[in-house]
Amino acid sequence: MRVIESGMCSITMRQLATDDVIALAVRAELAGIEWGADGHVPPGETSVAQAVARRCADAGVAVTSYGTYLGIGPFDDPDSPPDELAAALDSAEALGAPLLRVWTAFGIESDAPGVDRARVIETTAAIAQAADARGLGVALEFHPGTLTHTAAGAHSVLAAVDHPALRTHWQPDPALTPAEALDELKLVAGSLAYLHVFVWGPGGIGERYPLADGAELWQPVLAIAADAPPLPGDLPRYGLLEYVADDDPEQVVRDAATLNGWISRLHES
Repeated sequence: MRVIESGMCSITMRQLATDDVIALAVRAELAGIEWGADGHVPPGETSVAQAVARRCADAGVAVTSYGTYLGIGPFDDPDSPPDELAAALDSAEALGAPLLRVWTAFGIESDAPGVDRARVIETTAAIAQAADARGLGVALEFHPGTLTHTAAGAHSVLAAVDHPALRTHWQPDPALTPAEALDELKLVAGSLAYLHVFVWGPGGIGERYPLADGAELWQPVLAIAADAPPLPGDLPRYGLLEYVADDDPEQVVRDAATLNGWISRLHES
């Protein structure tokens, strides 16, 4: 069994300034933060990333990863910056992030035409190769509306890209029962990076609940993650709180206490 660490995604508290996110993580006794590229640490603004890295180090909070939106659209999208990949990699390095969270193109799922799926694979491979050249890992967003909506879909991307730097995050599909969600996790556990931790109802992001309500799912999830193969370089595996009920900082504190309690009991068992 390997150690699981607790953390949070900064996008959970988009409304807070960077220093306030760090202070909240410290108060909640969270070990690390995944910093989002859509607000707190914009791609290419390396001075911002360096400042965030210093503040985290001073506070004793790890930078778990850089939460980018690379791959959510094709690189030839006219609305995407031409240097999007390089900018994200520059910021990840400046943050000291060991890996980047990336997407597969939104709107392209397993039933999409083969040419579209091939472009997703090509884009993902380009990201993995470029990240690996800088000593960075890559983790796929496990998300509805994409090729990585399901374990089978994530496996198809991982197998097609076939790059040692590429893994997948995991989060539960709120449309599934706990048993079904656990079956999905077991299928990707061999390539698992981190967990995005939340409790939503069937209505999705608009139907959020305290983490304590999800014990039936999350306690066995943590056990599966603790038994998953280690990450390169003995990188810790994190369970990252994401999108808490009512976007409430106090809910982060309560959910963190729940998560830390589960992790503590897991490590004692």
